[in-house]
Amino acid sequence: MSNLTNLVTQLQAGPVLYKKRHTLALLFDVFAVQSEMSLADPDELVLGYTQLMMGFLLFNAAPRSIGMIGLGGGSLAKFCYRHLSDALIEVAEICPQVIAVRGEFMIPPDGPRFKVHCQDGADFVARNKSRFDVLLNDGFDKAGQPPQLSSRRFYDDCYASLAPQGMMVTNVLGGEKNTDAQVDAMRDAFKGEVYVIDAYDSLNQIAFACKGDLLKVDLRTMMERTRFIPCLHSATLRLIAHGIAYARDGVVTECSM
Repeated sequence: MSNLTNLVTQLQAGPVLYKKRHTLALLFDVFAVQSEMSLADPDELVLGYTQLMMGFLLFNAAPRSIGMIGLGGGSLAKFCYRHLSDALIEVAEICPQVIAVRGEFMIPPDGPRFKVHCQDGADFVARNKSRFDVLLNDGFDKAGQPPQLSSRRFYDDCYASLAPQGMMVTNVLGGEKNTDAQVDAMRDAFKGEVYVIDAYDSLNQIAFACKGDLLKVDLRTMMERTRFIPCLHSATLRLIAHGIAYARDGVVTECSM
């Protein structure tokens, strides 16, 4: 049996760990990497879309409560746990098989400021009203984004789960037939305060949505803030700032700091 055939057989039974020379990956199918970890630096954000999702730091550099939907290999969870030491972090992951391999990805154990719930993300937000300063939504299965994590009702519950100046960041599969409808549902739930930028290394798109006026910051202010966020590369932060400004304003004049 070839290596590829063996991998396909394993994937039929559930998520698979795939070790390469420098990384460990979590696969749901043979066509896409769900999560990837650097063996040399387990807390590094290897995939570009995860770096973009951390762009919320331009608007809230010190959140006290972070909710996450989708654990995967724990890239975002570990990064937030390491760099945002004052934040309480709760993660909803529906798949027990994913939670079972958390040790392989060096995900911290549950403790006073970190907890993983085996729970549907839709139930997770519905039960946490006015709770989170930041909500990171990266919930996928082998078929893509589940319907219960892309509906208007779900985004209404996401909005309700946020603190008065809270922000939701959602990973969206660009180019899918339901992507536009999904983004429209976000805009309806968030009263239009949703801006979408493209990932630079994949077909993913990252949607930033806020409850309040966090996203009304001008480009110059965002660029100034890139100086004070040491955990992310300044080039990535500038890319996010320009992307949000363009999505919001339709035009961006050059503003280098």
